Amino acid sequence: YPANPDGAEVMLERWEAGSAEPPHSHPGDDMTVVVEGKMSIQFYTKSADGLEPDGEEVILAKGDVGYVKAGRIHDAKYLEDCKLVYVHDKAFGFTAE
Repeated sequence: YPANPDGAEVMLERWEAGSAEPPHSHPGDDMTVVVEGKMSIQFYTKSADGLEPDGEEVILAKGDVGYVKAGRIHDAKYLEDCKLVYVHDKAFGFTAE
């Protein structure tokens, strides 16, 4: 990926049904547009006992848009085969939690 700290990264992602991303965060804000399929996002907060769910799981289907603020811990589960347009503010980064 280009490492332009002042720009944005745009990716077309494809995920198979049943795949998942573990809890993680990104250094910049991101936006996901669901072109095909259905996915879920769960947000988390850190506690003395580890990660705790923060709110209800968010379900995104075809045509939906999800936003995640920089540094916000979240996971993603792909409930159906998905095609996504992913836009990340600044150079893309990923921190496992």
